Amino acid sequence: MGEINHFEYGWITSALSYALSVLGSALGLVCAGRIRTATSAGQRAWWGLLAAWALGGTAIWAMHFMAMLGFAVGGTRIRYDVPLTAASTVIAVASVGIGLAIVGTGRLAAPRLLAGGFFTGAGVAAMHYTGMAAMRLDGSLGYDPLRVTLSVVIAVVAATVALWLAMTVRRGLAIAASALVMGIAVNGMHFTGMSALSVHLHESRGPASGTEVSGLLVPIVLAVVFGVVGLVYALLAAPSDDDRAGAAYVSARLDEGPQTVAAEPAPDPVGLRARSTLAQPGAQFPSRRSTDRQS
Repeated sequence: MGEINHFEYGWITSALSYALSVLGSALGLVCAGRIRTATSAGQRAWWGLLAAWALGGTAIWAMHFMAMLGFAVGGTRIRYDVPLTAASTVIAVASVGIGLAIVGTGRLAAPRLLAGGFFTGAGVAAMHYTGMAAMRLDGSLGYDPLRVTLSVVIAVVAATVALWLAMTVRRGLAIAASALVMGIAVNGMHFTGMSALSVHLHESRGPASGTEVSGLLVPIVLAVVFGVVGLVYALLAAPSDDDRAGAAYVSARLDEGPQTVAAEPAPDPVGLRARSTLAQPGAQFPSRRSTDRQS
């Protein structure tokens, strides 16, 4: 039986994994909020894709990989199968995207929410154990069925709560608090699943196939960084509710067309207009001849 260490580098990996899950959850909740205010199917699909990447790619999968950096087994080195690792990413993003599509179309109801949560939670659990199956080491992996079941239940419950928050939370403080709670749930599911693992080392040791974690670290970190920057840019570039309200107001004013404004008379502070006949419409201009006759 191999000795398992989940915190080889101390608490730094678990702290970073929690920070990634909170960051991805916050971005995902904001993007999901844009789904509700989208005015076309294309906009809803775009924001749904961004929310799926934020939640599935950053909050779940990147968190899983960061936590796995601190995982070690005494007596053997760990490598990773690249295709299976990539497949776990696709599973995470796709499951969250389908869950958002289930709860985001039509009126939010309990059956729809439960169906989306079950599908997404099952996908998250599949991502986790696919990522574990991607490990290559001089040993065989075993799992405690009870703890595996518990981890799946936690994943389904966490996914259901996450989808409900994605469809209901709107204000900044509520989004921040929800992201903190979602980070705890995601990390709880991960470490519950990891606690179910046991490794039986092989008697004959040989070189393990696959790529070391250092070879995957740089591309994954770059993907997370560019993904987060892209999400932030998309959120900042998108028009807000105030922008849309202002555009609607300007459009309405333009549709009304030009309005005729009555010309106001010039000011007459000393009353010259009232004294002079020149101020009256149709009055004749007085001549010098008429003036002499009167005199």
